[in-house]
Amino acid sequence: MTSLQTPTPSPPPIDGIFRALADPTRRRVVERLNRSPASVSELAQPFEMALPSFIEHLKILEGCGLVHSQKTGRVRTYQLAPEPLKLAENWLAEQRTLWERRLDQFDAYVMTLKETEK
Repeated sequence: MTSLQTPTPSPPPIDGIFRALADPTRRRVVERLNRSPASVSELAQPFEMALPSFIEHLKILEGCGLVHSQKTGRVRTYQLAPEPLKLAENWLAEQRTLWERRLDQFDAYVMTLKETEK
């Protein structure tokens, strides 16, 4: 990189969270980990895919911080990390508040128009 180039900013963490949650397999893994920590083999059991493919899903979830893993002997156990889910939940709540306010304003505007028509 030359001194004239500016570094590309890294995407906000929420982008990775939503990208990870966009996949149904990864959402099911998160739902399963809501109950309790689980080993890779326990998590992979309900899915009909090769273990290396399933491990890629786990890497994506771990990469964005949604899960953490710990290896004890030959067993790697995953558990849910609630902080990134809170980040996504807060973002969605902000969007909901914004759109509810906009819809309320639109409703008030429509009611004003109806009153002026009478």
